[in-house]
Amino acid sequence: MFINTHTYFSLRYGTIASRALLEYFQHVGIQRFAITDINTTSACLEILRMAPTYNVSPIIGVDFRNGAQQQFIMYAASNNGFKNINTYLSHFLHTETQIPKTAKKLPDTFVVYPFQQNQHKKLGKHEYLGVRATDLNRLKFSPWRKKTHKLVALHTISFQDKKGFNTHRLLRAIDNNTLLSKLTVSEQGSETHTYISAEKLKESFKEFPELLCNAISLLEQCHVTFDFSKETPNNQQCFTKSETEDYSLLKKLTYSGLPYRFGKNPEKSILSRIEKELDIIKQKGFVSYFLINWHILEYARSKGYFYVGRGSGANSVVAYLLRITDVDPIELDLYFERFINLYRKNPPDFDIDFSWTDRDDITKFIFKTFKNTALITVYNTFKYKAAVRELGKVFGLPKAEIDILSSGRYNFTTLDKLSQLVVTYSQRIEGFPNYLGIHASGIIISEKPIHYYTATFMPPKGFATTQFDMVVAEDIGLYKFDILSQRGLGKIKDAVTIIRNNHPKDARIDIHDIKRFKQDERIKHLLRNAKAIGCFYVESPAMRMLLRKLQVDDYLGLVAASSVIRPGVAKSGMMRQYILRHRFPEKRNEAHPALLDIMPETYGVMVYQEDVIKVAHYFGGLDLGEADMLRRGMSGKFRSRDEFLKVKQQFFDNCKKQGKSYELTAEVWRQTESFAGYAFAKGHSASYAVESYQSLFLKAYYPLEYMVATLNNGGGFYRQELYVHEARMHGGSILPPCVNKSEALAVIRATNIYLGFAFLQSLESKTITRLIEERQYNGHFSSLDNFIDRVPISMDQISILIKINAFRFTNRNKRELLWEAHMKINKISFEEKKLLLFTAEKVNYKTPNLPNTLLEDAFDELELLGYPLCNPFSLLIQPPKGTLRAQHLYHFENRLVKINGYLVTIKHTATANGKRMFFGTFLDEDGDFIDTVHFPPVAAKYPFRGKGIYQIIGKVLNEFDCITIEVTQMERLAIIEDPRYAEGAVQTRASGKRYKNIVVSSE
Repeated sequence: MFINTHTYFSLRYGTIASRALLEYFQHVGIQRFAITDINTTSACLEILRMAPTYNVSPIIGVDFRNGAQQQFIMYAASNNGFKNINTYLSHFLHTETQIPKTAKKLPDTFVVYPFQQNQHKKLGKHEYLGVRATDLNRLKFSPWRKKTHKLVALHTISFQDKKGFNTHRLLRAIDNNTLLSKLTVSEQGSETHTYISAEKLKESFKEFPELLCNAISLLEQCHVTFDFSKETPNNQQCFTKSETEDYSLLKKLTYSGLPYRFGKNPEKSILSRIEKELDIIKQKGFVSYFLINWHILEYARSKGYFYVGRGSGANSVVAYLLRITDVDPIELDLYFERFINLYRKNPPDFDIDFSWTDRDDITKFIFKTFKNTALITVYNTFKYKAAVRELGKVFGLPKAEIDILSSGRYNFTTLDKLSQLVVTYSQRIEGFPNYLGIHASGIIISEKPIHYYTATFMPPKGFATTQFDMVVAEDIGLYKFDILSQRGLGKIKDAVTIIRNNHPKDARIDIHDIKRFKQDERIKHLLRNAKAIGCFYVESPAMRMLLRKLQVDDYLGLVAASSVIRPGVAKSGMMRQYILRHRFPEKRNEAHPALLDIMPETYGVMVYQEDVIKVAHYFGGLDLGEADMLRRGMSGKFRSRDEFLKVKQQFFDNCKKQGKSYELTAEVWRQTESFAGYAFAKGHSASYAVESYQSLFLKAYYPLEYMVATLNNGGGFYRQELYVHEARMHGGSILPPCVNKSEALAVIRATNIYLGFAFLQSLESKTITRLIEERQYNGHFSSLDNFIDRVPISMDQISILIKINAFRFTNRNKRELLWEAHMKINKISFEEKKLLLFTAEKVNYKTPNLPNTLLEDAFDELELLGYPLCNPFSLLIQPPKGTLRAQHLYHFENRLVKINGYLVTIKHTATANGKRMFFGTFLDEDGDFIDTVHFPPVAAKYPFRGKGIYQIIGKVLNEFDCITIEVTQMERLAIIEDPRYAEGAVQTRASGKRYKNIVVSSE
């Protein structure tokens, strides 16, 4: 009898979680009801999956509305009807058009119109009027009182109770971007749209009981079912015309890839592995999945796109032969059953990384090539701090008060009533879906039309996107293709291009020659000494320190390090054990014999996701299907699912039967649980290591070109400034942009690196385009006047170029150029330059004497680039005292030292009891790294105070040959007053010769 219920997926309207709604109907004993969220089908499949658990049988549909105004409700009589509703709703979502008052007639659907607005409507056979309890008095005097067979009782449920209604009004105010006091009645639901008992509803309709019967009859005519068993994937079944043809093609492609990967005479073990994999792929029905991925990557190679196939897919030799991955699973003894096994219900998983510049074209290709395709959504939920800010605005609080509430630094009992309401309701809506976004990588390619499962919306990128997330997609057997983007591949691709231009003799460089790279002594040196700034996945402070501790210099060691660095190993307490057992073989005897026997390669320490399966199977006695469910369950998506909890109990029960002590079982489980959610598959780590080796090769042999590519692809782990510094450490001369020599991005000529115009803050893209195009068509600029004549530009834009010294080729003081530009350019407006037969000579003004200094240049650079191009130590008020450098710290182990460092980055973390602490990364005056640790008492007493140079006092620690300073005291050192605004002329106090790495911009 309840035919209009909403969950909180009625975004910024409903307040009831899907599970809570099912629990309510189970509690009151009502089996049949309708889920009809507003303009969305997000909750439908999740509710149908969960329904049997609650012994209810919901039907599904959509409440079509313009804002809060209900136009009509549509119900799916069958799966085909649900598809039709999804297609119809998607039309409005894609085109952003208003929903009409009259619904289109769709097969296998029913429609209910609100009685009050539609008393004069002529109804079709499948249409009804929904009468609310508040409409009954009007019904008594309406012609419809004699045609009650076309009327149904309509009670809307949007919230649980009065508090739910209050929450609803706040959500509506957020959605309308208005104060709560100004929220109109037309933009909100009724206070009566709450839970109501069946008895009370019957009492309300006692004069027209047939309306309730009609509502029940409507519900009973609707039956939508989906198979949630996951026995058969619903992805596109065939790549060719038939499964037989698919398998023949897969087999042909696999064997044709043998010469490229393994030569003309591969070993029998390789051929045996191929046969085994092909057989399992065929049995599990994953042939088309492999072929679709192969086809996508064949297109990518044809376009010259760089890509990395990673994830557990790297465990497959078939994937390696199809060039989906570049990891040799035979070499690494990768466990194919981690990828696919006969017990595993879920399909294989390929993560394909493309350069950030190429990914959109790959997505277009997929949508163009495959018929039933969509991106997957993510539910962007209300976070507490964001909710506080939204509700603070709704209640009209001043920004200062909102900032205090958002920070959490307040005493709730001393807050005024409005502030307490903001806090209370922010906690209430935390976790509510706020809006639908796009999954970072997921694309589904379905056998049936996408609208068979969901409605779609159209984000700005123009690709249809589902209204359910990846978990629901997997529940229904739609498994995603992961098409990701990363800047690391863009760096490699651009670096190769720059090298070919800068070093024509090296034009045939093969960036895919990984076998050669693994033996390269220069690369080994970079790894051993952790000199990998800019290199994919191995440049962060944590990875840099881990590489030093492990003394890694080979491929297998780097593969392990790529997974050891993940939070799970550290959280389980096993990272230190791994390092100890790696460095000191005698420590390996401390591992439990059973675990050492299961994982001899990693000394009895769980490092890879495969180790979870091995431990669960061999130690915990689970079969491979249960073991994989355990591994998946620990990913976080399914941690609360009943099936995961059953497997956990089975693990303990099996160990007890085997005679293992509870203490041992609990410890192994603790390590497994804390580790698994963050671990990499070994093949995934190997894929990362391949890309690391490619970037390490470029860094080892072409550091300047590689740093330019790094700068042009948005850097990496660190800010742009550190990559500028790294280029300088490798002998590069870093020069500010020049109107005659620079491009939008950085360029290198010999060892001179010209920063790009796009690096300048506030310089508009249209200015950059005009400048470069004019120079390309008509040659270099000869003077400031010549530039002004040829490039239409405003005063604020040209002053950016002058301040950064982009006109230094004129050999004129930039302060004089600024003064002259002010006299010659209209500050308010400017016009496009017109081609003139004769150019009038500009009036030349006598400019005053306006000297500028190197220190003034540094402050201009700070303003426009975000960092100075000189050594930042030259900007201190007091020249640095002492000569202690990072390279000396080895000689001061366990002693207190004082050293100066320029802040590079900070890592915030928390201790086990929740107190804040930090890890710092600094550069000394020579440009070498200093690593610091700041425990909670010191972190609280001596906080970081932004960028700059700090005097650090602390104890030198040496752990596995990795030097850190445990800070006891820290102070940011003062820099000189900005000389551009100081009184009188300021003369430079440093010519640059006194300070290592200072750059004077002369070319």
